Amino acid sequence: MILFAYRAFGQLVAPLVGLMLERRAAQGKEDRARLPERLGRAGQTRPEGRLVWIHGASVGEVLSVLPLVARLLERRSDLSVLLTSGTVTSAQILAERLPPRALHQFVPIDLPAAVVRFLDHWRPDAAVWVESELWPNLILDTAARGVPMALVQGRMSARSKRGWSRAPRTARRLLGAFRLCLAQSVADADRFAALGAPAPRSVGNLKFAAQPLPVDEAELARLRAAIGRRPVWIAASTHDPEEQAMAAAHRLLTARWPDLLTVVVPRHPARGEAVAQLLGGAPLRSRGETPGGCYVADTMGELGLFYRLAQVAFVGGSLIPHGGQNPLEPARLGLPVLHGPSMFNFTDAVEALAAVGASRTVNDAAELAEAVAALLADAEGCRQRGAAARKVADSGEEALDAVAEALLPLIPA
Repeated sequence: MILFAYRAFGQLVAPLVGLMLERRAAQGKEDRARLPERLGRAGQTRPEGRLVWIHGASVGEVLSVLPLVARLLERRSDLSVLLTSGTVTSAQILAERLPPRALHQFVPIDLPAAVVRFLDHWRPDAAVWVESELWPNLILDTAARGVPMALVQGRMSARSKRGWSRAPRTARRLLGAFRLCLAQSVADADRFAALGAPAPRSVGNLKFAAQPLPVDEAELARLRAAIGRRPVWIAASTHDPEEQAMAAAHRLLTARWPDLLTVVVPRHPARGEAVAQLLGGAPLRSRGETPGGCYVADTMGELGLFYRLAQVAFVGGSLIPHGGQNPLEPARLGLPVLHGPSMFNFTDAVEALAAVGASRTVNDAAELAEAVAALLADAEGCRQRGAAARKVADSGEEALDAVAEALLPLIPA
C-alpha cells in the first residue's frame, strides 16, 4: 500500500515537477541546460555493447566508486559505464574525472514516466546502487525488466533502520530486488539483513580505495609562494552554522600565531559571501582575492588544492547532527584530522583513524582551537599523525578487488 500510494502521489504531482526543477535551477541547484535529463530524456547516445549503470546520490558517493569504475572497465573491454547522480557539484567534478568509456547523466526524478524514458533509452545490462539512496520506481521498474541489480557500499545507520522497520513489507520489497548486497561494515550488513536484503555481507569500504583529490600543480605552487611560511589549517566542507565555531577558533589561535591562515571551504559554495561576512569580510577565492587571515574557498573542485596547503584539517558537517563529511580525503593527503562528534556517516573511517592517533574529536570552538594549536606547535608529531592517517586511507585495495569480483558475474558476457 505504501508503494502504491507513493506511485499514485507521483502521478498526481508530475505536472508540477517542471516548475520545481525551474525553481531549483534558478537557485543554482540544477543545471538548466540539462533539465531534460531529470525527466528521463537522455542527453547522450547509448554506447554500443554492454552497459553498467551505477547510481550515486552526490559527490561522496560517486567519488568513492570512481576506482571501481576504472577497475570494471579494465577487466571488461566490451563494457561502458553510465554514472548517474543528482547534484550539480557531482556533475562538474565527474566532467573532469571520468575515464574513457564512462559517461554521466543526471538521475531522473523518481516519477513513473521519467523512469520509463530513462530505462527505455539506456537499457542497462546491470545496475549498481551506491550507499543508501533507494528510489522505489527506479529500483522496482529496473528489476521488473530483469536487470540484475547490486547495492554496494551499503550504508544503513541504526536510525535509518528504525525508520525502515516501521514499513517492513516496503523495505523487504525494495531490498529484495537486489541480487547482491555489499555493505560498508558488518554492522551495516546486519541491519540490511534484518530488513530483508538477500544475504548481505561486508567486503570492506571503497572509500579506503579512492584516489587523492586532484590539484592544479601550477596553482598550488603559486599559492605556496604567496603564503610562504605561514601556519595554515583548513576547515573543510563546513555547514551552517559551523563557521561561527571556525571564526571563534581563529580568534583564539591568532593570539599565538598572528600570521595564521584559516581556510574555510563551505560545503555549498553559494554560501561563500555569507561565510566571508561571518569571518569579518574575509577574501573570497571565487573573486580571485588574496588570502588574508581567513580565506573562504568558495569554488568547485579545489578541495584537493587547499588540503595540500594546510598542516591540519577539520572536517565539517560534524559539529551539527549531519553525520560528517569524508575524513579520508584529508587523511589520504597526509593531514591529521579533527572533527566534531557527529560522524555517523563515516564510523569505520573515524574508528580506524582514531585507533592510530590520526584523528581527534572536538566539541566546540575552544576544543577546536586547542587541538589545532597542539598540532601546529608540534611539527614532528603533526607529520607522524599525518603519515598514520595516510596509511589508513590507502588501505582499501583489497576491498576494491572484492567488490569488482562480486559485480562482474552480474554483467552478461
